[in-house]
Amino acid sequence: MTEDKNVHAEASEDQAQQAQEDMFKVVMPEANRVTMPAEEYKEQPEYLVTFANFYISEFTRHDLEVMNLYDSNNNMMDINHYLIDNLSFSRKALIKHVLQNHDHNFMAILDKIKQDSGVDPETMASYEDWQNWYEKRRSEIQGSLS
Repeated sequence: MTEDKNVHAEASEDQAQQAQEDMFKVVMPEANRVTMPAEEYKEQPEYLVTFANFYISEFTRHDLEVMNLYDSNNNMMDINHYLIDNLSFSRKALIKHVLQNHDHNFMAILDKIKQDSGVDPETMASYEDWQNWYEKRRSEIQGSLS
């Protein structure tokens, strides 16, 4: 009978030990992972991408005095604010992102350029075309800073 008591006592100790282990057991829930879909970028016309590249270049050189003549609705302020907040992007990524969010601002500036100077932005196919236009326009302004 003492053997039965010993077996029963050992079983009780095992149950008590198991209960204590269960009480402090950490149960990790299964991870509920959610992934965001990749952002889809609008297809932009090549002339707009070229102009955005030129604009960003002039922005980084602090040389937008001529461009300011074609901004009647604070479009440059919206664009410049976005550029300042995202200067850590590469140029290619910055162009893609700024056009995703501010293509309408660029288009408003281009529309004003077309209206005031007669230049068709769609024919300005290269960065050099914009640079030549900008320098020509700057030379026409009396009292220009450069």
